Amino acid sequence: MRITLAQVDAALGDLDANVDRAERAVAEAVADGTDLVVFPELHLTGYSIGGLPDDVSMKADDPRLTRIARRAGGAGVLAGFVEDGPGIHTYNTAGYFVAGGLVHLHRKLYLPTYKSFEERKHFAPGPSLRAFPGAGGTRMAVLLCNDAWQPQLAFLATQDGARVLLVPAASAQSHFPEHYDSRTYWRDITRFYARMFQLFVVFVNRVGAETTNSGGDLRFWGGSHVVDPWGEIVAEAPEGEEHLLTADIDLADVRRRRHAIPLVKEARLGLISREVARLLDEWGDL
Repeated sequence: MRITLAQVDAALGDLDANVDRAERAVAEAVADGTDLVVFPELHLTGYSIGGLPDDVSMKADDPRLTRIARRAGGAGVLAGFVEDGPGIHTYNTAGYFVAGGLVHLHRKLYLPTYKSFEERKHFAPGPSLRAFPGAGGTRMAVLLCNDAWQPQLAFLATQDGARVLLVPAASAQSHFPEHYDSRTYWRDITRFYARMFQLFVVFVNRVGAETTNSGGDLRFWGGSHVVDPWGEIVAEAPEGEEHLLTADIDLADVRRRRHAIPLVKEARLGLISREVARLLDEWGDL
């Protein structure tokens, strides 16, 4: 499978410009024979939407999304946008499209609200995590940025059959808290998941800068990369600049790795279900 990691910038609030940029990236990737194009989190709107005067949400069947998907022909596209969801809710969403049609929506599950992050003020948390048939029928799952900081989600995705974990992000350089470096943490997380759950991890981060609603600056560092089921980084984009990174992966590596060391086959879901139920009874839920 050939995957293109579209490490792009976003013009905050300018949907038309961002859609045009996405179309160009998809066209270039398809010309290179890609099977899948993965974009960063919220690349169609920009991240800091709290300061925008206009509503930038769109329905999942919005013609602009359909246009990007059709540009890919038979290849898959994972696009990040603000979703005008069912009922009253707005979501931070990544949509997977093939041949111009919607296959799957992942609505971000864990929304940070601290320091310069204000997602819980603007979005509702997603209700579910599902693996889905991706490029070539391979089961994939999405963890949208902060979702990947919840290890139980990677476990659930694996048990649902995912062989590729797609991780779109809007990760900025950070000076908090003490002993925290976003680059190092992200590489530790993606390599751990790839090694422990024995699958491919595709991390796609954006570049560029934005000023937040609170007046701070976010500088997105890029560093998009692919990790194989042994935990080795097999392709990596440069930091700080737009780049389309193409990586060829052999999905048979997942079966080989899981056959050699069957770490994911002994999940004991019944045990976990019982213990989770006990914790809910004793401590409740948020």
